[in-house]
Amino acid sequence: MEIHKTNIEGFEIRFATKKDVPLIFEFIKGLAEYEKMLDEVVATEEGLAESLFDKKQAEVIIGEVQGKPVGFALFFHNYSTFLGKANLYLEDLFVKPEYRGKGYGKTLLSFLGKIAVDRECGRLDWWCLDWNTTSIDFYKEMGAVPMDEWTVYRVEGEKLKRLAEMCD
Repeated sequence: MEIHKTNIEGFEIRFATKKDVPLIFEFIKGLAEYEKMLDEVVATEEGLAESLFDKKQAEVIIGEVQGKPVGFALFFHNYSTFLGKANLYLEDLFVKPEYRGKGYGKTLLSFLGKIAVDRECGRLDWWCLDWNTTSIDFYKEMGAVPMDEWTVYRVEGEKLKRLAEMCD
């Protein structure tokens, strides 16, 4: 397992393995609780293991202090036809509340930037809830620019099934 040493004493970043699924699930629930959306988590450890490690649909990095997990980021590739390149899409970035303000989140985001550059991606994208001004300020400080002229659309559940049936 490759471990990336950071410029913060005792803080290291590593790629998750299948044995980390319970930890990843714990981080997901922690993020959902922070976002006041815990009741919307329907993921299971079994589903995460299958999608992350069997199907390789996304990747996870874990930040650890002295070997103790304190944060994670889950990301995957998408593609820009205009750039003609793959990009990284950050689905979730979370640092446990008691470890915030120490630079761990910045370092995780910076490491994702390094992954994107190393993989010759065109950009790194993510969404942020409008009410989360703390994160918005953090992202802007890191050089991120909000895409105000774009609106996110979603089709899910029964509507997704109906959409899929339209091609039959």
